[in-house]
Amino acid sequence: MMIPSIDIQDGRAVQLIGGEKKAIDAGDPWPIAERFARVGEIAVIDLDAAMGVGENSTLIRALCAKYPCRVGGGIRDAQSAVRWLDSGAQKVILGTAATPEVLRELPQERVIAALDAREGRVVIEGWRETTPYSIEERMRELKDYVSGFLVTFVEHEGRMQGIPIERAKELSMIAGETKLTAAGGVRNAEDIAALDALGIDSQVGMAIYSGAMDLSEGITSLLRSDRSDGLWPTVVCDVRGETLGLVYSNAESVRESVRTGKAVYFSRSRRQLWRKGETSGNTQELVRIHTDCDRDALKFVVKQSGTGFCHTGSRSCFGEESGLSKLESTIRTRSIDAPPESYTRRLLDDPSLLRSKLLEEADELINASNPAEATHEAADVLFFALTRAIQCGSSLEDIERELDRRALKVTRRPGNAKPNLTGAES
Repeated sequence: MMIPSIDIQDGRAVQLIGGEKKAIDAGDPWPIAERFARVGEIAVIDLDAAMGVGENSTLIRALCAKYPCRVGGGIRDAQSAVRWLDSGAQKVILGTAATPEVLRELPQERVIAALDAREGRVVIEGWRETTPYSIEERMRELKDYVSGFLVTFVEHEGRMQGIPIERAKELSMIAGETKLTAAGGVRNAEDIAALDALGIDSQVGMAIYSGAMDLSEGITSLLRSDRSDGLWPTVVCDVRGETLGLVYSNAESVRESVRTGKAVYFSRSRRQLWRKGETSGNTQELVRIHTDCDRDALKFVVKQSGTGFCHTGSRSCFGEESGLSKLESTIRTRSIDAPPESYTRRLLDDPSLLRSKLLEEADELINASNPAEATHEAADVLFFALTRAIQCGSSLEDIERELDRRALKVTRRPGNAKPNLTGAES
């Protein structure tokens, strides 16, 4: 798997050679992050913080709020790491602070130890200080405290000379079940595929920024097909995980999807690219592409517009939607085109009525005494709560994203009731 990297210096995305000489100034990180997120998790590295000459925390926190990011650079104690995890970072990358004393205070599954090495010796403090330790020694010391290692071959970093595959293979054997990500020297898709075959992820920067490799190749280079036409079966899902249909992709369609941010597939009947919604208007915004574990199928996560995905006019090729997805669609439809006698329309037009009903149904749920009552009253609460959220401009996607964001927090609030809801004086 490929992890595209955004190295940030003075608020801009840059690429350095050997961690010192600036070779590329790619400018504003936001459009880069939008594109990189289409292929998966992004590594965001604060170079200023790593070198102790400043920081870009406000920018990086905003990136974490919108895109799946693993964050590194200048995280030198457990408290700083926790703040990043609370801010929405999927994982934190610790270098200088990667010691058992610090790591045991953090959730192991969300911590990566950065082992930056020059000529086999680990370097710290933004690669400026050489330690007496080898990568192997540090791996054996830390593997019980982290979920992964990020090994950067500093002498290769930014030079596009190729990754030392045999060396990476040796380190992977030492890492064992702890995931290894290699960086420094990746020059093309073949390097990524070679590492992937060994179970090693690639953190890639210069090869993408320089144009030596297309971003989509980080995915397509890993894939194989058992079909005579070489196509890859592609499951299409919406952002809530609901399956919309099954289509097929090739390298060209994946490249166009990643480039444009619109879902593009390969039509078996017409033997050409199929730009979803080009004629019907039912377009799809590409959110993310996933590969399956066997590397022979894809999943496209999309935001569907228009009436739906299927040529029959339904949202899904596997039948009508149900549950909360259907409820949301119904509320939205009735908010636009509903007769005056529609109850949903009445609720949307009368916020005071909606407030009263929401409070009433919440109270009835609290007083439910058996599973049937709880089910009935919870359904009422969900209906009125979702109606209110839509009335305020929110959506199920927004709500679920917020729940996912909260699940990433390490620091927990006590969750006490507000005084005016407990009978105490406010």
